[in-house]
Amino acid sequence: MRVLVLNGPNLNMLGTREPEIYGRETLADIEILVRNRAQELGIEVAFAQSNHEGELVDTIQAHRDWDGLIINAAGYTHTSVAIPDAIAATGIPTVEVHLSNVFKREPFRHHSYLSPYVWGCLAGFGFRGYLAALDLLHGRLTEGTAE
Repeated sequence: MRVLVLNGPNLNMLGTREPEIYGRETLADIEILVRNRAQELGIEVAFAQSNHEGELVDTIQAHRDWDGLIINAAGYTHTSVAIPDAIAATGIPTVEVHLSNVFKREPFRHHSYLSPYVWGCLAGFGFRGYLAALDLLHGRLTEGTAE
C-alpha cells in the first residue's frame, strides 16, 4: 500500500508561519510523525511540497498508480481547479487536510474546490489531521470499501 502526502504553498514555512493558527510543528515534524505511523501500518509513504500549482498537478499525475493521497493544498484549496481536476483524472482515493479550522476563518476559506473530488476532509486538528487521514485511508484500503 502506497500513500502520497502532498502539501501546497507556504506549508514549507510551518513552525514559524502564524503558529497560533497553524501550530508550532514544522513540515519536517509532521513528516516524521506520519512516517512513523505509516511504518506501524505497513504503508509506504512519500512526501512532496510545492509552492507551484503546476508542480502539485504533476506530482499527483506521477503518483496516479498509488493507493491513496493525503493533500493539504493550502491556499490552492480556494483557487485551483487544476488540482481537483488532477485528482478526478487519477481517481486516487484522497483525503483533504487543513491544519486550521477553515470554517472559523475568513469567508473565502469556507469554499474548497477540492472537496467535491475527495473521499473526505479533515480541518482544524493540526498535525493530527494528517495522522487521522492516514488511518482512515488505511482502513478504507484494507477493508476494500468505496466509502
